[in-house]
Amino acid sequence: MAVLVICSPSMCCSPVNYNYAFTQDYWLPALVDNNASFGGRKDGNLKFLTFCSIGNWKKPRKKKVGFCGVAMKSDRELLVVKRKPKHALSSEDVIAVLNSILDPSDAFAYFKTVAELPFVVHTTETCNHMLEILRIHKRVEDMAIVFQLMQKQIIRRDLNTYLTLFKGLYIRGGLRQAPLALERMREAGFLLNAYSYNGLIHLLLQSGFCREALEVYRRMVSEGLKPSLKTYSALMVATGKRRDIKTVMGLLEEMESLGLTPNIYTYTICIRVLGRAGEIDEAYRILNRMEDDGCGPDVITYTVLIDALCSAGKLNNAMELFVKMKASNHKPDRVTYITLLDKFSDSGDLDTVKEFWSEMEADGYVPDVVAFTILVNALCKVGNIDEAYDLLDVMRKQGVLPNLHTYNTLICGLLRTSKLDDAVDLFNNMESLGVEPTAYTYILFIDYYGKSGLTDKALETFEMMRTRGIAPNIVACNASLYSLAEMGRLGEAKAIFNGLKNNGLAPDSVTYNMMMKCYSKAGKVDEAIKLLSDMSKCQCEPDVIVINSLINTLYKASRMDEAWQMFCRLKDMKLAPTVVTYNTLIAGLGKEGQVQRAIELFESMTLNGCPPNTVTFNTLLDCLCKNDEVELALKMLYKMTTMNCTPDVLTFNTVIHGFIKEKQVIVAIWLFHQMKKLLTPDCVTLCTLLPGVVKNGLIDEAFKIVDEFVHRVGFNINRPFWEDLMGGILTQAGTEKAILFGERLVCNRICQDDSVLMPIIKVLCKHSKATVAHSVFVKFTKELGVNPTREAYNCLIDGFLELQSAEMAWNLFMGMKNAGCAPDVFTYNLLLDTHGKSGKINDLFELYEEMLCNGCKPNTITHNIVIANLVKSNCLDKALDLYYDLVSDDFSPTPCTYGPLLDGLLKSGRLEKAKELFEEMEDYGCRPNSAIYNILINGYGKTGEVDTACELFKRMVREGIRPDLKSYTSLVGCLCMVGRVDDALHYFEQLKQTGLDLDSIAYNLIIDGLGRSHRMEEALFLFGEMQKRGIKPDLYTYNSLILNLGIVGMVEQAGKLYGELQYIGLEPNVFTYNALIRGYSMSGNFDLAYSVYKRMRIGGCSPNTGTFAQLPNQS
Repeated sequence: MAVLVICSPSMCCSPVNYNYAFTQDYWLPALVDNNASFGGRKDGNLKFLTFCSIGNWKKPRKKKVGFCGVAMKSDRELLVVKRKPKHALSSEDVIAVLNSILDPSDAFAYFKTVAELPFVVHTTETCNHMLEILRIHKRVEDMAIVFQLMQKQIIRRDLNTYLTLFKGLYIRGGLRQAPLALERMREAGFLLNAYSYNGLIHLLLQSGFCREALEVYRRMVSEGLKPSLKTYSALMVATGKRRDIKTVMGLLEEMESLGLTPNIYTYTICIRVLGRAGEIDEAYRILNRMEDDGCGPDVITYTVLIDALCSAGKLNNAMELFVKMKASNHKPDRVTYITLLDKFSDSGDLDTVKEFWSEMEADGYVPDVVAFTILVNALCKVGNIDEAYDLLDVMRKQGVLPNLHTYNTLICGLLRTSKLDDAVDLFNNMESLGVEPTAYTYILFIDYYGKSGLTDKALETFEMMRTRGIAPNIVACNASLYSLAEMGRLGEAKAIFNGLKNNGLAPDSVTYNMMMKCYSKAGKVDEAIKLLSDMSKCQCEPDVIVINSLINTLYKASRMDEAWQMFCRLKDMKLAPTVVTYNTLIAGLGKEGQVQRAIELFESMTLNGCPPNTVTFNTLLDCLCKNDEVELALKMLYKMTTMNCTPDVLTFNTVIHGFIKEKQVIVAIWLFHQMKKLLTPDCVTLCTLLPGVVKNGLIDEAFKIVDEFVHRVGFNINRPFWEDLMGGILTQAGTEKAILFGERLVCNRICQDDSVLMPIIKVLCKHSKATVAHSVFVKFTKELGVNPTREAYNCLIDGFLELQSAEMAWNLFMGMKNAGCAPDVFTYNLLLDTHGKSGKINDLFELYEEMLCNGCKPNTITHNIVIANLVKSNCLDKALDLYYDLVSDDFSPTPCTYGPLLDGLLKSGRLEKAKELFEEMEDYGCRPNSAIYNILINGYGKTGEVDTACELFKRMVREGIRPDLKSYTSLVGCLCMVGRVDDALHYFEQLKQTGLDLDSIAYNLIIDGLGRSHRMEEALFLFGEMQKRGIKPDLYTYNSLILNLGIVGMVEQAGKLYGELQYIGLEPNVFTYNALIRGYSMSGNFDLAYSVYKRMRIGGCSPNTGTFAQLPNQS
């Protein structure tokens, strides 16, 4: 007979162990002590043990009494407990018992026994544990009983519950397989109630499986079960995030058909979804319906709709709704005001932002850091950077500390207005203000540098971020890749791309798009296409933007058929072509001259549900005009309005350009006048039209067009316009007609300053026609009365200096001063540099003194010119004296200041002074860049201090400065020079892994180093490798190999290389012949040595002393 005693731990005295005892294959909580005696009575097969107190113990302790009223049966049946215990069994107690049972039947019996106790309820944890035991032993029917118990006792079914059930039914794939699992569960006896269905749907939605959640919902409804209002709301939120309006509104109808009444929360969800999708009218319909149904909107509802209206650009409607909200006694909350401030800030409406700010304060809401940051953003967007800065002080006075987002917003505003120095200063001060920059802060700079064409600065910032322990996120990597893609620097882009996995980052579609752009610019189209399959392998689904990019790449590579095939693949990839796709294809077809095919594709757009837009028409018009179909282009222009497309300025400019190109100038002028009836011509219009008009000799007509254009009310003509216009006329009509047209403009006072003159001078000087430019200058200034600006003189002086006509440059300089036009720092810098390059140091200093006397303050470039030329003229100490004089004042040195000084010190052997100067750079606010490190590495290396050079290289990397090709080649060359070829090979291999594009110099250095060490096999391997990489060996490469092959006796191979260099078009020089003669002489082939000598003389190459030293009779 079994005895199961259930007792509370509170009854146990200290000498008694409360544990789980084993009696006749049953596990029970019991009191175990050999000295305890228990009383009781027996009645048939039942034994009752009733403990109101504990027996006598040898060492009596404080008495503890616990409830333990138990009825026992010999079979595994229910125990009757009369009273609720003070301390019920815990989940841990039950799980501990289950863990101690080896037989699953006994475990299940114990589980059921506990389940039937009136004061004990199983938990999710105990049920899941029992399910796992049963799953292991493949007892699916018993699992169904446990699941039914969970439903009956309303025990929460969590993710582990369902995963265990799915495993028990041999369903793989996790929770996502719920729709399939439900069918098998029903077959196995698992019948879900409404509570279980609701819970499963919520678990699916929490895991991001919206489609599967909808399938489970459909099954639930089909079984006659009613989802809860909470379930409907959750489904609507999830599908709303996917912009699936149809499903959201369908769910609303279905819930009503089942008798559920939507509440404020449900309606608000619908309004949010419709608003985000731009369906504003439908959102308003829901709002009106709420009021009709007696379910009036609350503050959240109004705020959601206000947000939607602002996002749709309907700011006036948002304002009206806000007024209506306040009139309906719904006081706006903080979120409402933050929404309005944020959205009107984005639109640049600073006045309205300030009005909302005042209302917010009047309603009792004290501005917090979020509100202040929005105001900072608003001020930055309208260019009020100083006021945005002042706002930081206001925040601190009000006890609101700016946070990371505040500083990032201000940095973004500074960069947007190109105030880079201020942005860098703010960035450098962030840590001292208690705010740590994050990856996003660095991304702002990386993005700015990349879009400004400062790729090296972008990469330097990226490396700085990594050095400071901030792991680059995918956005930072993409920003860096954008910069490299714009410049086509494939090697470095590959290094970042390949390093993503090392950082635990998965490339996204933007990453792949940037890499495709890099490959495209490098002409490696096949590699770009391969990335498409790589995306699938990495489970990164390509989007239509990626496909559009590839189509464009293929067209640029003249691979039209493949571009078309890529377009056809869109359907297989379940992607719909966008208007951009069609525009790309039409542009590509136009470049290939396939006009008819472009027209057919254009006409198919509407049939395929993608109507053309204005850009499409402009692309097609460009295609037609460039392929001599300008008449058809004009017909297409008329067709635009019939297809709901409005011509823009670019439309007319394109067709006008087409007629000018076809030399139909009269038609182009007529179209220009037609354009004016609809649109206002812009500067591009005139720059497109007038060069052709002037070229055609219609200078009067051109003048009338310009005259009307300039005098148009409110139109501001700036210098760049005249520069573009006159530049175009100079290019198309020639100098003579351009000058005639310019004279007409000046004589008629259309342009009274040198705005017309300057473009002519610039273009002529740019094309090395400074003498002609000077003649025009004289005519306009002396005869036509134009007052020349300093810029005109500077342009001419620069032009003559480029032509090496220093005398004319100095004459202009004197004439400039005599005319009362004071030279500026740019003028002086040009002439100071000229003196320096000529070695006229005394003259340089005289001019420098004149500059100071005339009140023209030298800039950093001036001082750098003086210092560099002093060093160049072997006046290093004078250069150092000048440097120290400057830094003792307000001079801020740059790397260009230190470069010549360090180079001079190293070349003169003053290594300690060079080290001292280098170390003090940062003291003067100048951070060394790669150029400085390259000078140091090269300088120390060439003086034999190779260990110092290596340490400098490592320091450079530690400080986050990316070594460039020069850094590596300098180090490799120095190491080879002292015979440390293995170390040189180490850095050379490292160089290949960086992604930098290697050149012949890098290979020449390591090949020569290996050759000097008689490691010819390795040298020849690298010789082959460089050719495989597309790097052409030069004469230095061949000379080095021929020399070193001859030294080790491989003269036959040396002879082959001599023949090869001639075959590829290189001309042997005296070093080539000397190397070959030496090889043959050392190997005893005297006849061949003399034969080479004769060829050398016949080829016109004069021997030197080295030649005769290598000949056999001179050995």
